[in-house]
Amino acid sequence: MTDRVAIITGGSRGIGRATAIAAASRGFRVVVGYASNEAAAKSVVSAIEVKNGKAIALKCDVGDEHDILALFKAADKFGTLGALINNAGIVGPTSRVDEMSAERIQRMMAVNVTGSMLCAREAVKRMSTRHGGKGGVIVNLSSVAAKLGSPNTYVDYAASKGAIDSFTIGLGYEVAGEGIRVAAIRPGLIDTEIHASGGEPDRAHRLAHNVPMKRVGTAEEIANAIVWLMSDDASYVTSAILDVSGGR
Repeated sequence: MTDRVAIITGGSRGIGRATAIAAASRGFRVVVGYASNEAAAKSVVSAIEVKNGKAIALKCDVGDEHDILALFKAADKFGTLGALINNAGIVGPTSRVDEMSAERIQRMMAVNVTGSMLCAREAVKRMSTRHGGKGGVIVNLSSVAAKLGSPNTYVDYAASKGAIDSFTIGLGYEVAGEGIRVAAIRPGLIDTEIHASGGEPDRAHRLAHNVPMKRVGTAEEIANAIVWLMSDDASYVTSAILDVSGGR
């Protein structure tokens, strides 16, 4: 155990939960950010603590800058920030673009794009050697949807993840000389609850035949890629986007 802190937004379920547990097993103190499900977040903390890890759960809607500032301020008291996992994200119900409201699109971008950028801003302020920090890693969660566009499903979500890809490359270049590595994971069809929140709980399994490996992925498989990027084993990796998609 060290004093290195990993902040994981959207850490109460799915990929976030698996990443929190995996990061704790590798010695990180984990801040589990959650938007609304306090019980789920506390269960992640309990799963970490039962294995002698250190974790806290903090409420944070990344669509709200005040929540983000409060999250990082609280995390400062937990240890030295070493990693940020920008995992929090939303999808909307299946829809064509000509059926989308401005409110839906604005909320999508506020959470998936602006929220990730503001969290990264706060992380850089703490980790950059330019600001007296000790370096660190930022891992953004993109999606294969950024390449495929998700027509007739959620083009707005795909566009938000395309923005994350560009942001990852640009920020990585910007802070490469300041001790910070920035990378992204592009998951494919993963068996998580996010499909249910978009109104299609069976979507991943229904589309599995389109995956070259003919199966959906697990949250743990994504988490394994994320914690590799967080580790010194990935010390020469920055501004990189890794597809973890079964070949899709």
